Amino acid sequence: MIQEYHFGEIKINDRIYRYDICLDWRGEVLKWERKESHWVDLKDLEIALKDQPEIIIIGTGAYGIVNISDKVQEKLKNLKIELIIVPTKEAIKIFEEKIKTQKKVVGLFHLTC
Repeated sequence: MIQEYHFGEIKINDRIYRYDICLDWRGEVLKWERKESHWVDLKDLEIALKDQPEIIIIGTGAYGIVNISDKVQEKLKNLKIELIIVPTKEAIKIFEEKIKTQKKVVGLFHLTC
């Protein structure tokens, strides 16, 4: 599914994206827009929650700059959704491993800093 990642771009199924994305276990790619560039709050998760995933992986950028609010972590814990927060390169590796488990996995990937 994910073929390459370099600062600022990701290649998925032979298509290159140069903006932050939401990728689900079925291969659906959507633009992931947030109110604040380096901050993830509850509203920013709506795109990932629409199909009730079991796992959400947040790629925090090449240098791990993106911060995740405590409210996000608390909500996902209450919904019993596994949350993984790591820099984007590592998040992509984990995403690729998790989709092999047949679980409903969503990756939210910040592609720059």
